[in-house]
Amino acid sequence: MRSNQFLQLQLPALGEKNGVYGRNLKTYGNHPTKIITQPGIVMKVLRRKRIILFIAYFLLLVLTMLNLANYRWTKEPQQCNLQMRSTPYQDRSDIRFLYRPSLAKKRQLVYVLTTWRSGSSFFGELFNQHPDVFFLYEPMWHIWQKLYPGDAVSLQGAARDMLSSLYRCDLSVFQLYNSPGGKNFTSLGLFGATLNKVICSYPLCSAYRKEVVGMVDDKVCKKCPQQSLRLLEEECLKYNTIVIKGVRVLDVNVLAPLMEDPSLDLKVIHLVRDPRAVANSRIKSRHGLIRENLQVVRSRDPKLRRIPFVDPGHKISKKDGADYHSVGAMEVICDRMYRSLRTALNPPRWLKGKYLAVRYEDLVENPIKTLRNVYQFANLSANLDIESFALNMTNGTSSSSKPFIVSARNATQAASAWRTVLSIQQIKQVEEYCHHAMAILGYERVRTAGEAKDLSKSLLTASKL
Repeated sequence: MRSNQFLQLQLPALGEKNGVYGRNLKTYGNHPTKIITQPGIVMKVLRRKRIILFIAYFLLLVLTMLNLANYRWTKEPQQCNLQMRSTPYQDRSDIRFLYRPSLAKKRQLVYVLTTWRSGSSFFGELFNQHPDVFFLYEPMWHIWQKLYPGDAVSLQGAARDMLSSLYRCDLSVFQLYNSPGGKNFTSLGLFGATLNKVICSYPLCSAYRKEVVGMVDDKVCKKCPQQSLRLLEEECLKYNTIVIKGVRVLDVNVLAPLMEDPSLDLKVIHLVRDPRAVANSRIKSRHGLIRENLQVVRSRDPKLRRIPFVDPGHKISKKDGADYHSVGAMEVICDRMYRSLRTALNPPRWLKGKYLAVRYEDLVENPIKTLRNVYQFANLSANLDIESFALNMTNGTSSSSKPFIVSARNATQAASAWRTVLSIQQIKQVEEYCHHAMAILGYERVRTAGEAKDLSKSLLTASKL
């Protein structure tokens, strides 16, 4: 009742005009519902609602299109972030990569694993002459000189760290082995710089051109301007192939972390030579290898029993002492070589397809065939000039009297010179140290001095690699 009275107070009587709106309102029965008698108002309200709905639908469509465009933008990499996506993973401890532009294309990296007096200078020259190769000759020499007289095995880690930097064209690592207070390293301060085709050629020097095959004269290169390592780094970044030749990494297993690194595409070419020929050449070059021989000999296992080097009663001279270290170093060299060969015979995942063994004897016997195989492995192409260069260097008539100098020579004859020079005691000494590696590589042992000197009998058989 109270609610009906309240409504009656609020609503006008039937047929009464509303004083506020001036409209005729009707009521039906006892229900006080008001009916608008002017339909134009209703249509106007409905049109407004349709306009509002249309605007809302249009805004929803625009937002949907913007959301779709944003999804495609983030899903598909754009040109601006290609470099960021191609940046390889780096260890958090190494932040230097943040300040260097990432490589647009992964480079082919090659390390020539070898030892002293294995023909590595000539073999490295085959890469030094290639116009598409940035070549470095024995960069770890600086480590051994600075950390002398450290033993050879303990220096392996430092050598690997240097390679990790150099393969990324970071040459500032050389400053770590500079003398305190010394001048900054320059392009001519690197070991072997005056024979390096990149350093001695345009644009770093006007003396030579990289694409022209031919040995460079170190006397001419010494007159080249001393460029900063930063300029040499910029030159390094222009090359898609980087090759480093070194004799101071003794075992391929040392390189495993680099070969497993997804940011590097590293391959290893293992250049080997008959250990007896290596020992003979080491004796011949004894004065140039005094420090290196001592560093290698310091890595020998003191518990091992060794056979005598000279006959009992023989008076040992200074020459014998130098020869002792030259041949004695073969114990460490062959032990580490054997470790590499065992790994190559049953290669782990990180070495499969990334290892190539090259015998020096095969190279000098058939230089063109070997060169093509090596270049194919390194994703390089040989041209007639480089093939002629390799052929001439292995079939020349001259021979340098100085060690470590590459010259045209009868390389086949030089490869077997040890058979007429070494004593049977020296031969037996080397064979005792190296027979495991020799068996894998196909180098036969000799029984007598006469068999060694019989050059008509070949001591080379098929390699197991």
